[in-house]
Amino acid sequence: MKKASFAERFRYWFDNIMARGPAAMIGLLALLTTVIILLASGIMVAAGLVPELTFDRIIWMNLMHALDSGTIGGTKGSWPFLLVMLVVTLGGIFVTSTLIGVLTTGIRAKLDDLRIGRSRVIERDHTVILGWSEQVFTIVSELVEANANRKRACIVILANKDKVEMEDALRDRIPDTRTTRLVCRSGSPMEMQDLEIPSLQTARAIIVLSPDSDDPDAEVIKTLLAITNNPRRRSEPYHIVAEIRDPKNVEAARLVGRDEVEIVLVSQLIARIIAQTCRQSGLSVVYNELLDFAGDEIYFQEEPGLVGRTFGQALLAYEDSAVMGLCRNGTPWLNPPMDTPIIPGDQVIAISEDDDTIRLSGLREVGIAEEHILCGDRQPQLAEHTLILGWNWRAPEVIRELDNYVAPGSEVLVVADDPAAEAAVAQCCPELKNQKVSFRFGDTTERRTLDQLNVPGFDHIVLLCYSDLLDAQRADARTIVTLLHLRDIARQAGRAVPIVSEMRDMRNRALAEVAEADDYIVSDRLVSLMMAQVAENKALNAVLSDIFDPEGCEIYLKPVARYVRPGVPLSFYTVVEAARRLREVALGYRLTAQAHNAARSYGVVINPDKSQQVTFAEGDKIIVLAES
Repeated sequence: MKKASFAERFRYWFDNIMARGPAAMIGLLALLTTVIILLASGIMVAAGLVPELTFDRIIWMNLMHALDSGTIGGTKGSWPFLLVMLVVTLGGIFVTSTLIGVLTTGIRAKLDDLRIGRSRVIERDHTVILGWSEQVFTIVSELVEANANRKRACIVILANKDKVEMEDALRDRIPDTRTTRLVCRSGSPMEMQDLEIPSLQTARAIIVLSPDSDDPDAEVIKTLLAITNNPRRRSEPYHIVAEIRDPKNVEAARLVGRDEVEIVLVSQLIARIIAQTCRQSGLSVVYNELLDFAGDEIYFQEEPGLVGRTFGQALLAYEDSAVMGLCRNGTPWLNPPMDTPIIPGDQVIAISEDDDTIRLSGLREVGIAEEHILCGDRQPQLAEHTLILGWNWRAPEVIRELDNYVAPGSEVLVVADDPAAEAAVAQCCPELKNQKVSFRFGDTTERRTLDQLNVPGFDHIVLLCYSDLLDAQRADARTIVTLLHLRDIARQAGRAVPIVSEMRDMRNRALAEVAEADDYIVSDRLVSLMMAQVAENKALNAVLSDIFDPEGCEIYLKPVARYVRPGVPLSFYTVVEAARRLREVALGYRLTAQAHNAARSYGVVINPDKSQQVTFAEGDKIIVLAES
């Protein structure tokens, strides 16, 4: 092997110095300047060119010539002295110009680095969002609303996206962040080194979003691994809320996150909401009211004044809060038996405007109108016929969830022009117990296809968006076109058919309202609302999971005549008492006369003031929490 020459060794050494960045280059220039000044000063002293100056003054003079090339014009002395000054000045010009270039490059690189967003966040008690999708806007909006009573709240977003782009998008969609500061950083949520940037060690909650990729669950699980197995992680447990799409990946996510992670199973959540909502008009509005921080929310609070009393008595103990259940030993218990005694340490689970509004009314007499309580019998359940138009990856789960609610002998017809739909329908059919599913290939936006379906003959219609094949706007456009046709068909037949429409973009909801849909399921928004709620209160995940689970207590909209007499003014205390006698919890009501009034929440009133007089009409509904 050829031996390296001195020039090659020097070049290699110089390349390594340059690769170390601006600091090393500045140091090298400083060393070169020192050598030039000391060498020139030594020559001047040895040759006696300036005998009137001391050595330190000579060094200072040479330093000034090196830094300011203009000083040589006024220099006087012998030619040898001027020649040395010329060499010092030329060396200074080289060093100074190089130094300016190095500093300019370094400053520009630093500014670019700041623009990219790679600096570490210095925050405490903040919320971290890992990942980026359309859901981030809803989550941030809800967290801003939840942080309204906090003076210095902060939300940090880390994603594989340009920092400035994220900031511009957030500023455009959420112009007013009130008391909350938004901090964006660029980085991979799956890299341990990048996870140092958002300061997870001091975060109050971490939200892991599902990315728009071919295998989103795998990336979420890898992110959970990077968080929980980081050797520099904190000793206290994290509060992580993670989004998982496929049920088969839930167990793996739980193994990674253990007790530190709360899983929001997207497919199951949306499927259960659609299955419940398609059978009960207005239920989606109820869910939005419960999950939206702008209205009343679910809170946990211990109330010593209720110790020794029963759960049934607690239902009437609050004027402006609706009790849902108890939390005992950290386990939520929705709608327990009415004679369940409240013991020390129990927390009341209640719907209220804020956590400080959950207070006992202190009323001894609440004015229950006994003469208007009816407590009607439960109506027998009949077989149902459901029409599903459209298709996406959540559709098989919707069919399976619907099977948990309908009576035996029910039928489902799926119509879609997605090639994958027919095979998926056939695959889920053997699992069904109460309903039979059939499939028909067709374009759901064509009037001829819809006319052949006998639309008025169905009890419920579900419109699923083609989110697997189309972007949000095109998918919602197809849903709205189909909805217009369905309404026209129902109008011509003189029969109102409940229609639930799945939308992807909340901004398209106003267009769907023009088309007179009964309910709107903005799937991504509902998932975002739930994640924001669980991020604020870890225990809420168990409560919401119980509400959406067909095996637990669920929310129903039942005819007012089952509880109280319509047409007479009475307080909501009377409704609560009537529901209590049926072993149900009354949470609110829906007025049919306002069912299409968006300004009045489509007639839905959650947690009304119980002493306020209300006159119900035939067709109005009472919103109750009850077992299926």
